[in-house]
Amino acid sequence: MTATKSVPFFNYPRAYLDDREALLKIFDDVGSRGAFIMQKDLREFEAALAAFTGARHAVGVANATDGLELAWMAVGLRPGDEVICCSHTMLATASAIKTAGGTPVPVELAHDGLIDPDAVADAVNPRTVGIMPTQLNGRTCNMQSIMDIAHRHRLFVVEDAAQALGSRFKGQHAGTFGQAAAISFFPAKVLGSLGDGGGVITNDDHIFDRVYQLHDHGRDINGEVRSWGRNSRLDNLQAAILSHNLKSYDKVIARRRSIASLYQARLGELAELQLPPAPNADPDHFDIYQNYELQADRRDELKEHLRLNGVGTLIQWGGKAVHQWERLGFTVKLPKVERFFERCIMLPMNMFISDDDVHYVCDQVTAFYRA
Repeated sequence: MTATKSVPFFNYPRAYLDDREALLKIFDDVGSRGAFIMQKDLREFEAALAAFTGARHAVGVANATDGLELAWMAVGLRPGDEVICCSHTMLATASAIKTAGGTPVPVELAHDGLIDPDAVADAVNPRTVGIMPTQLNGRTCNMQSIMDIAHRHRLFVVEDAAQALGSRFKGQHAGTFGQAAAISFFPAKVLGSLGDGGGVITNDDHIFDRVYQLHDHGRDINGEVRSWGRNSRLDNLQAAILSHNLKSYDKVIARRRSIASLYQARLGELAELQLPPAPNADPDHFDIYQNYELQADRRDELKEHLRLNGVGTLIQWGGKAVHQWERLGFTVKLPKVERFFERCIMLPMNMFISDDDVHYVCDQVTAFYRA
């Protein structure tokens, strides 16, 4: 059977082709200046990123995984230190804790698919030094509850805000609640570059100083070597592209929220599906919909039906939660997370799909369950 229409999960060539003329001007400008490493384009983007989020500092780094590692290194994790994270997250969340010297402790998710504050509270013990909530799929966790736990037990909080630039909880931007946060600029992110890239934001002057040194061979902002470090600098060309993309970012977020509203309107009555919270479902949350991840009955059959009809979908991270990678030493059982990964699937959510594309996806989903 040949599909009558094609709706890819993400159309990577269009990340370049749809803005080719402007991008070529950026390439030519940066290239003709020989401005390849840590030039004004990077400084300007870091300033714009800090201003957008309301953070005091921003540091461009090579990728978000590096950003998380550097943030925890700046905090000063020691062997035996435990950091609580949600098991519904990319493995990089937990690996950053491990690489920085600590031990990740994955816990259950809440009804919205994000870390469960009650599970966090239950996991705190004398070895616990921190919490790393993942602001997943463009939604910010209940940070009031998380920060209450952190303050009560004097814990550090580093946010994995890789997917959440512009997302807010009670008006406050993701990434600005704890000691620091990392953001991803992978091409498929809401604010994407044309390669790997990341940023660290913080309101803490000491954390900023340490992250800055760590990301540039131990040099401080004046170029003086103060400590041991490594190379994790955001490429200057990518910074220039990101500054360009940030100028239209509010429109991008508005469009993604519009797509989410359309999915909600078309699929919200299907009892076989559990959709993510709708854009206006909770006044405390402003979601940017990095992804549109739902839970579905007969998930694998639905995925195959959509594939045969030209619709691209994704089951993240090989279909496993962090704690399910047993070779990494995890033995904990988390029934809610495990059930989620039996049912989760992502529908197309990006700037390249039209309303007609969304209707086609919804027609196919509805047809599958109403056949």
